[in-house]
Amino acid sequence: MIDTHAHILPGLDDGAETMEQTKRLLEKAVEEQLTGIIATPHAFHPNFQTNLAALKKQLELVNSYIAQEQLPLKIYSGQECRLSDKLPERLLAGEALTMAGSRYVLLELPSSGIPAYTVPVIQQLITSNYVPIIAHAERNQGIIEKPERLKKLLLHGAMAQVTAGSVAGSFGKAIQRTAMSLIDANLIHVYGSDVHSLDKRPFLFNEGLDYLEKKNQHDMVDIFLENNERILLDEHLHVLEPEDIRKGKWWNIFA
Repeated sequence: MIDTHAHILPGLDDGAETMEQTKRLLEKAVEEQLTGIIATPHAFHPNFQTNLAALKKQLELVNSYIAQEQLPLKIYSGQECRLSDKLPERLLAGEALTMAGSRYVLLELPSSGIPAYTVPVIQQLITSNYVPIIAHAERNQGIIEKPERLKKLLLHGAMAQVTAGSVAGSFGKAIQRTAMSLIDANLIHVYGSDVHSLDKRPFLFNEGLDYLEKKNQHDMVDIFLENNERILLDEHLHVLEPEDIRKGKWWNIFA
């Protein structure tokens, strides 16, 4: 299984602070049966300025440790890119990283809402052959208030990611309900932990999947895990047509 959102590289942002913390997170990832993790330290966040050279150095350090310990796991490069009108040109200039070197960009909206320039940025990203994936869409206040706002962004070519902890209920019942309503409406395509630490923001990867299974969302579990793999392969993502959920009919959103 692949985790598409993790703050696991040491000393870069508000995730793991030390290599020792990273090592403990890696041990937990193996327990969760994760085989790959896309490391997504913040890019262009007002509170965190991640240096790409430092990011690449830490990524190499962590993967060297994994090889040394013979862990059945690999860490891939990526960033959680804060929305800005400069984002498309910054990506094209190599100032930020896509997810595992693919066309997919993990896009972070301000938690308070959806800025007016969000759609133009999404359109510019699509024109530049990137596909934005909106991180933790269920925790955006604007989407919580009006879920159809997310649908509008998807109609312009974006995808959306849900956080495992939101599904598992660790952010509270209200966010859990929003997460499930978005999943029920087929507005979510990708699944990630957004792990920061073992205590304050753990993986909860399997807990979220178990909750989905409990709610008879077996098809969505399959889609999420399949799409997570497809990001690594830089392949088109798949979703289910709303009217054919029970039939299990797949369709290509890019067709």
